[in-house]
Amino acid sequence: MNGLRGLAWLLAFQCAGELLSRGFHLPLPGPVLGLVLLWAGLRWPLVREPVAECAGFLLTHLSLLFVPVGVGVMTHLALLTQYGLRILLVIALSTWIGLGVTALVLYGWPGRSRPLPGTGGPHG
Repeated sequence: MNGLRGLAWLLAFQCAGELLSRGFHLPLPGPVLGLVLLWAGLRWPLVREPVAECAGFLLTHLSLLFVPVGVGVMTHLALLTQYGLRILLVIALSTWIGLGVTALVLYGWPGRSRPLPGTGGPHG
């Protein structure tokens, strides 16, 4: 029963994000705003405990969510053979860009203590 409450919380936060996004014509998608709201809501045990139980259940069955993607790929094999190299290039390039941006953001995060070069930081 607690897992169903967690699913209800997840759906409520997503709906709230959609309402905010569409109601205020925000440039962010509703699920992203819902995720930010969920992040804030996880501070309270009333939200955190049911969501944790629901998340555990969903994570154990995560592989089932890839079945529709696999079926979609199989139905569009002609497109994959035609554009496969381009798709692979875009995926690789976007992954490297995402890693680079993440590293730059983490390196430049305010308040993060960084050892000076050559002073023997945590690994030296």
